[in-house]
Amino acid sequence: MPKTSSIPGISAIAAISAALFLVVACTSSDPVDSLVVDPTTNLSPATPAPTPTAITLPPTPTAVTFPPTPTAITFPPSPTAIAFPPTATPFALPPDSPTLPSTVDIVENVSPSVVHIQVQTRFGDSSGTGVVFEENGVILTNQHVIEGAISISVALTDDSVFEGTVIGEDESVDIAIVKIEAKGLQPARFGDSSILRVGEDVIAIGHALGLAGGPTVSKGVVSALGRTVNQGTEQLTDLIQTDAAINPGNSGGPLVNASGEVIGINTARLESGEGIGFAIEINLAQAVVGQLLHQSTLPPGVLGIRGIDITPALAQIIGLPVTRGVGIVDLEDGGAAQLAGLEIDDIIVRINEEPIRDNSDLSKLMRTHRLGEEVTITIVRGHQLFQAQATLGGLTE
Repeated sequence: MPKTSSIPGISAIAAISAALFLVVACTSSDPVDSLVVDPTTNLSPATPAPTPTAITLPPTPTAVTFPPTPTAITFPPSPTAIAFPPTATPFALPPDSPTLPSTVDIVENVSPSVVHIQVQTRFGDSSGTGVVFEENGVILTNQHVIEGAISISVALTDDSVFEGTVIGEDESVDIAIVKIEAKGLQPARFGDSSILRVGEDVIAIGHALGLAGGPTVSKGVVSALGRTVNQGTEQLTDLIQTDAAINPGNSGGPLVNASGEVIGINTARLESGEGIGFAIEINLAQAVVGQLLHQSTLPPGVLGIRGIDITPALAQIIGLPVTRGVGIVDLEDGGAAQLAGLEIDDIIVRINEEPIRDNSDLSKLMRTHRLGEEVTITIVRGHQLFQAQATLGGLTE
């Protein structure tokens, strides 16, 4: 039977605790008083603390896994919109626009109107070209081709040869008319040189170097308009410049446009240059021919003045009331201008109804008026306009 404590009311655990305390106390280095137990002390065992109620924690929440932050997508900048031009309306030729003939067709059509002129002079033989002007044997050519001629022969494309006679010439424009006794010739078709444009295709036809076998053909363009060149003692103005080859023997031949119309008469080439030839405008040539045919060999009229071109710059410098015209710097004694009352420093601005802007205009107009014709001259004197009537004279030696 198990032993119990001799101290009534004290549990075994309390007794053991007390004994252990005594042992510890006895072994302590510090003196202590003997343990005295008060018998009146209630040694009832302590009431154990109530067992705490377990706290039930909520379950650990499941971690929410967020998707990784997406990488930002960089879009390329919006391209600039390309604006296309509106679709061009197709160019359509008017229904009545004729198709231009080929160069071959033009040459075939014009060649029967081109003649070969051979001239004998006291210095030897020379040759040139002419254009049939009228079907009754009137031939248009250059004045320098027939100059000093003792005899003239004209060969047609069918190899028939005729003797030619000069019935009119004008050295100032290098135009002459030769007549042959023939009928039924094919006159050339003449165009309008006033509507020519730089860059137009042209064809030069002529008997270059007098070679046998028919005329020579060369092709080029209108290189320039309104050119002025000196030929002999004359100054030729308002010429057509072309790069179509114009060689000795081509003189007097036609310069033809893309429609097969004669728009110029070949007259000269620049020796010091390459591909620089000149032709007389057909409008001027026709006007001169008309004068020569109706007035035979009556020479062109002259005013008998020497003038300078009035330009805007000159007018500003010396305070002139007009910016264009021909200023008179010298008068021929007894000439048409002096007899009409014109004076030095007068400015010619008009003859008849034609405006005169410079010496070129004056020369061109004089070529269409003959000796003895009367013209009305409008001049500026001081700051006033005057008109005078003049009867054109002739060239003085």
